[in-house]
Amino acid sequence: MAVDSRFYEHLGPVSLSEIVTLTGASYSGNGVVQIMDVAASRSAGRGEVCYYEGTKPPAPGDINPEASACFVTQKFADALPESVAALIVALPRYAHYIASRSLVRYRNWSEQAGQTEPTNVHESAKVSPGAVIGAGAAIGDRTIIGPNAVIGPGVQIGRDCEIGANASIQSALIGNYVKVYSGARIGESGFGVMPGPDGATDAPQFGRVILQDHVTVGSNSCVDRGAFDDTIIGEHTKIDNLCQIAHNVVVGRNVLMASFAGISGTVTIGDGVMLGGRVGIADHVQVGDGAQIAASAGVFREIPAGETWGGTPAKPLRQWMKEIAWINRQVESGKKK
Repeated sequence: MAVDSRFYEHLGPVSLSEIVTLTGASYSGNGVVQIMDVAASRSAGRGEVCYYEGTKPPAPGDINPEASACFVTQKFADALPESVAALIVALPRYAHYIASRSLVRYRNWSEQAGQTEPTNVHESAKVSPGAVIGAGAAIGDRTIIGPNAVIGPGVQIGRDCEIGANASIQSALIGNYVKVYSGARIGESGFGVMPGPDGATDAPQFGRVILQDHVTVGSNSCVDRGAFDDTIIGEHTKIDNLCQIAHNVVVGRNVLMASFAGISGTVTIGDGVMLGGRVGIADHVQVGDGAQIAASAGVFREIPAGETWGGTPAKPLRQWMKEIAWINRQVESGKKK
């Protein structure tokens, strides 16, 4: 998926030879190829550059053969599709970041300093004192923007929404009847860290957040934008205060998430799931439709649809309770001795 121009300004095209110079990559092909955008390896198309940093050779589908170029280590350079130019570097993701700075630029709301009249705001919407509306943002019918809220450039907010005081929203598309309570942070950069030549480096995040109709996000909760794909919260999902949802997470419809829940990157949560307080879910885990997770559980593997799990590491609830009962019996037996 191409970077959304509502949130990023495209600076290209940049020739492949220029990118090679910028990144120090090894490349012996046609340097006049024009690069327009950055993308993920699975979805990169013509005129886009991606990267591959896996520990195994790329499998079919890992790298779209339509991509114009891909940063890759020497070890896997010959494993790319023949149609994709191999840009050989030691740190593919970091080189991709360096290239991205010449191709796209984030539309920062600080550039709107001095703007006094917001644009694309419906006449029935209410914007409270101190709120900032970025260029190109749209606010729908009867939506209320609270005091000192910040709506970033290009953000789209539907009708009958409520955005609380001091909330900030960027890189986001928001449906109708959505509530974002005070202090919530929607669309900030996710916790992406990559190795750089001088140590750990923040990885850029080029995706979006999509909040579908009737979603509620509680006070001081955070929903990070995707790395390339979208972070999506489904219809009628209700998120409590002080929750963290990382990049690329997909949450289904009618999900209930209690406070202090922490969802790691690229987790998929099905429809109708219920998460108790302080639940933590590790990255890339899938939770099936209708599952329930007990408070303070730590989830490290897939939970099938309709099951109830608890404990750390989480397991089916009956098994977890049997184990706790056994431990209690051992403790009581030890006391009697």
